[in-house]
Amino acid sequence: MRTISGKLAYEALEKFPGAALNTLAKMLYRDNPEVYNSKEHARDLLRHYTGRHGKANRKTIKLNKHIRPMKYDLPEPEIQEYLPYSLPKSANRILVLSDTHIPYHDNEAITAALDYGKEHNMNTILLNGDIADFYSLSRFVKDPRARDLSQELEDLKKFLDVLKVKVYFKLGNHEERLEKYLKIKAPELLGLTEFEIQNLLGFGARGIELIDGKRIVMAGKLPIVHGHEFWSRSTGGVNPARTLFLKATKSALVAHSHRTAIHTEANIMGKMMTCWSVGCLCQLHPEYARINKWNHGAAFIEIDKEGGFKVDNFRINEGKVL
Repeated sequence: MRTISGKLAYEALEKFPGAALNTLAKMLYRDNPEVYNSKEHARDLLRHYTGRHGKANRKTIKLNKHIRPMKYDLPEPEIQEYLPYSLPKSANRILVLSDTHIPYHDNEAITAALDYGKEHNMNTILLNGDIADFYSLSRFVKDPRARDLSQELEDLKKFLDVLKVKVYFKLGNHEERLEKYLKIKAPELLGLTEFEIQNLLGFGARGIELIDGKRIVMAGKLPIVHGHEFWSRSTGGVNPARTLFLKATKSALVAHSHRTAIHTEANIMGKMMTCWSVGCLCQLHPEYARINKWNHGAAFIEIDKEGGFKVDNFRINEGKVL
């Protein structure tokens, strides 16, 4: 008789016969933490039922419906899937806020952006990376007088409670400091749900959706990135919107450089493509970059029924939208 863990693994193969085993293992572990003690536990059972434990093992499987034939008896690769995150069609009036770097945010700039969103009947807010600063988790030399992690988390929660529409929270390079810190300083805590950002910030109770893994966000047909997804460290240059165009070769929107910019260019067939770089909502002259070219700003995106988009990439100066 199969165990509960085996039964669930077999049922997953029945329901998703062509799915990658790594994907199914993540799903099983996520949905049944009381049954599986790790993702590898679930993956091992899936490999058993698909005959990935070798020729000798395949001969012992009675329920062999899901054995996946292999020309060569190669080891199963660790699949790292990378798929865009598509916002639902209901998200068609989107306010994009980026780079608040809480607790080093600018309240006047954030207020102006939120007011603009309300005036334009926003129904969705996309927090497009670096909403948190996580200064205390940085690998750089830190000022011991700065706010500690618990204070930063409380400030972030207070900010999230101000947002009264559906929120999607995309991780930027600053939010990724949390996992990097755990990997280096406390690897024993990796994988514990209590230390995941969505639980530290109460996303479930607040109805906030997490977008992780450096994924492209699709708002209709418009790709949106924070900017750290590219292999190269540079996403700025003279014109960060043009830099994005050279990397994406498609209409797209980016944050990360803290600068408002636009670049439009036609391809060889005359199709017009435009890239936008969105300003920040943090303080403009932090200790580590007193002199810079930053400006405050945000973006408002309207999506039509066919997925077409209209982008208003607006600047903010002294608390007023320009």
